[in-house]
Amino acid sequence: MIRILDRLVARTFLRLFILFVLGAPLLFILGDATEKLQVFMDRGLPLGQVLLSYAYQFPQFVFWSFPIAALLAAVFTIQPMTVHREVMAAKAGGISFHRLVAPVFILGILFTVVGLGLSEAVPHTNSRSAELRGDRAIRQAWLSNFVYITDAGESLSARRLTVSDGRMTGVVLLRESEDRDGSLTHISAEEAAWTEEEGWRLRDGYLRELDASGEERSERFQELHYDRLTERPDDLVDTVRDEDEMTRAQLEALSARVTRSGGDPGRLEVKRQQRLAIPVATLIIVFFGAPLATSSKRGGAAFGIGLSLATTILYLVLFRVSGALGYAGVLDPWIAAWLPNMIFLAGGFLLMVRVRT
Repeated sequence: MIRILDRLVARTFLRLFILFVLGAPLLFILGDATEKLQVFMDRGLPLGQVLLSYAYQFPQFVFWSFPIAALLAAVFTIQPMTVHREVMAAKAGGISFHRLVAPVFILGILFTVVGLGLSEAVPHTNSRSAELRGDRAIRQAWLSNFVYITDAGESLSARRLTVSDGRMTGVVLLRESEDRDGSLTHISAEEAAWTEEEGWRLRDGYLRELDASGEERSERFQELHYDRLTERPDDLVDTVRDEDEMTRAQLEALSARVTRSGGDPGRLEVKRQQRLAIPVATLIIVFFGAPLATSSKRGGAAFGIGLSLATTILYLVLFRVSGALGYAGVLDPWIAAWLPNMIFLAGGFLLMVRVRT
């Protein structure tokens, strides 16, 4: 009997989840297309190209829909069972409410894992969508008289960089000792060239080392393979992409780069943490929605819709407000990203404890 009931609950939840997670993105697409219709017309984009761009962006909308779909599926699975006394019948047969909703929680864990995987695929599809719409900024072909803090923490300056041939002129690199004892390494070169196979090679320059006591050692070189400079020419001139087009690893690398340059990485860190918080919210929302759906024995579809809508609005408001506080530096990025989940998790525990089993 328990195995049959498990299959019934799991099948109902799964069917509703798939229905909502595939249906909700259509609303996102409709709203986005309405807002950007004039932009598409001004750019003269063909209808087929616009539709293809939305096909690439569809995984993003599915990713956003996971917590909402989980909530709707949980409410519309448990609430009708409560109204029709099926929950009461299960309890009379010795099946507790916790055991009854176990298949829902197991599926919630499964969809959380799927959401985590989807969060890494979405930036790549978003990037392709942006290219089709012409949203991607035109990459700069050259750069002159610039200073750049590398991933290795070194200061790089150059008179000119051209991306097409991967060359820099008037190159200066300055590196502090990792021991922070005051020693410095200063490299100057007339030219630097990039190849995919070897990376950067510095030509016709000097390598100077100054130790903590002030003693200097200088060495001239005709060619020096410098593997500490790992950035490609494209990286040095690339404009900052939209956060939705960057993976968690790319967000982390950019955040570290902004920190080294003296900037505020708050927004990037919040976005990085939200990439984990949104998939995990799928499970937390199920944990919150299941006991909430059985809290009232009255009402039909209208009650379920109202309950789901109110909960969704509350979560989105908390998500937006905490995120904005994280961007502004009022909240730690980790707290800003996870605060809505923590509040709903606490609410879920409270509701679960109060449910009659």
